[in-house]
Amino acid sequence: MSVVLEVRDVHKKYWRKKALDGVSITVERGKIVGLLGSNGSGKTTLMKLIAGLAQPSSGTIRVAGASVGCETKRVVSYMPDVPLTESWMRVKDAIAFQRDFYTDFDDAKASEMIEFMKLNKHDRVNGLSKGMQERLQLTMALSRNASLYLFDEPIGGVDPVARGKILDAIVEYYSPESSIILTTHLLKDIERIFDEVILLKEGRLLMQEEVETIRMRRGIGVDELFKEVYAEC
Repeated sequence: MSVVLEVRDVHKKYWRKKALDGVSITVERGKIVGLLGSNGSGKTTLMKLIAGLAQPSSGTIRVAGASVGCETKRVVSYMPDVPLTESWMRVKDAIAFQRDFYTDFDDAKASEMIEFMKLNKHDRVNGLSKGMQERLQLTMALSRNASLYLFDEPIGGVDPVARGKILDAIVEYYSPESSIILTTHLLKDIERIFDEVILLKEGRLLMQEEVETIRMRRGIGVDELFKEVYAEC
């Protein structure tokens, strides 16, 4: 498998605070990877660096073989933990905004996902429930034919039914030629879709491991591993 993401010895400082301290990871195409850690561990900072929304203090990041910049923004689809929509929009306006902004937007995939997610194109964004908001944000992100998808807490704060629908959509609509990195604290709900997990603590990489290897060597799942590692956080 080819490598879609290479992070090498990345440091990030905000004034005197170290957000990331020498992080190195590699992600291959076709993988769904959980980026895990307690609050303040550096997960969102790492995602922003990969997405090109911030610059590392030192180290290198390459996406699909290119250094992070204008070129890589064309192949990275980022869903932050805050909505990308405006309150005046209807669902169809949000989709049109994404279509106009990105040349890799796939209309056919968007239409399929809108139906799958049970979204109404004419509903106002500010009238959607939290769960439906998350479904819309995910539809916008996954409707791009990107090489790398970054999802920051895609199921945070939504009910179990919405979580299941969102997870099903991630598995159904991402391409095996691409990869997904996502953050979450709701591991019992989501660990079933992970191929690998990356654990950060206080800005440092603790481990990157395949989920099956964790289960075979340690005899526990990702949720149990998380509780062991971050018990004192």
